[in-house]
Amino acid sequence: MFGFLKEKLKKIIPGLSKKVEEEAQPVKVEELPKEEKKPEPKLAELAERAKERKELEEKAAREIKELLGEKEEKKSILQKIKEEIVKKKELITTVSLSEDKFNDIFWDLELILLENNVAVEIIEKIKQNLKDKLVNTRIKRSNINNVIKDTLKETISNLFITEEADFIQKVKSKKPFIISFVGINGSGKTTTIAKIAHLLKKNNLKSVLAASDTFRAAAIDQLQLHANNLGLKLIKHDYGADAAAVAYDAVEYAKAHNIDAVLIDTAGRLHSNINLMDELKKINRVAQPDLKIFVGEAITGNDCVEQAKEFNNKIGIDGIILTKADVDEKGGAAISISYVTGKPILFLATGQDYDDLKKFNPSIILKNLGLEEEK
Repeated sequence: MFGFLKEKLKKIIPGLSKKVEEEAQPVKVEELPKEEKKPEPKLAELAERAKERKELEEKAAREIKELLGEKEEKKSILQKIKEEIVKKKELITTVSLSEDKFNDIFWDLELILLENNVAVEIIEKIKQNLKDKLVNTRIKRSNINNVIKDTLKETISNLFITEEADFIQKVKSKKPFIISFVGINGSGKTTTIAKIAHLLKKNNLKSVLAASDTFRAAAIDQLQLHANNLGLKLIKHDYGADAAAVAYDAVEYAKAHNIDAVLIDTAGRLHSNINLMDELKKINRVAQPDLKIFVGEAITGNDCVEQAKEFNNKIGIDGIILTKADVDEKGGAAISISYVTGKPILFLATGQDYDDLKKFNPSIILKNLGLEEEK
């Protein structure tokens, strides 16, 4: 997963660190103050000048006191010099980068992110966060690589909207809990519905499937096959029938038979298809789903992000499932889609089997990008 982008980041981060070190200016160091030599008092002369024991003792005591005072003063001066040396040494090992130099250096990383379908909004956020850490800031040469890597990790981990309630607990909160699945043709929507039904079944929750995709040829037959495999009831009408009526019948069936969840399949459509979008709005009015899930192919990158954005604008989505995440070498959609739509990624579909559904966690993205260590 995300192998292409991971390899690119693995190469670019040390390269950026080297460029930052080369282009940054060392902080200027002022010349250290020279220590002034002070004459040592001559105790022998004191003894020779002393004529009387009492006067000698008093004078010696005074001179000793002064001597100790000078030593303390000397010690204080040496301590200050040591502190200055430490401070100057720290300045020598740090660099400061100008904004113009930063913009030139960031361009390499920006190209890599664009090549891997990362949304422009995300690139700008990464750029700003790196700029805050690197520009006009003292940074140790030995720490540049870690600063870049840690900033990328922090920025990307904060891109994801997190779902407060667990998916299974949410379904248990209402009976029947109604979920509609939307997305364009070929995104893996019908198979994803079957995977969700299988997940619910493993958690002792019964579901009924609604074949509300009455538009696409073989859509009903495909969903029927999954229903048979899972031992579930499928509510269906003929092709060309009112999709909202199918959804309504499925909800009524669930109420009558104490079913926990209704999973509604809808016709794949582009947001530009006004008739199909109106049909989808009608399904939502009639069935009143508790959760509207957008299903999109991770490998389609920016197209997937734009689709989710438009579906959210038209009908309002509540969550996202990304399919084919296991063969997504670039990772742009996974990184961008939650931030752009403001909706959480619920699951990643990683294969064709019913168990190939992984609950989403930001750590999955960070580990696959090489920004977080595998435990």
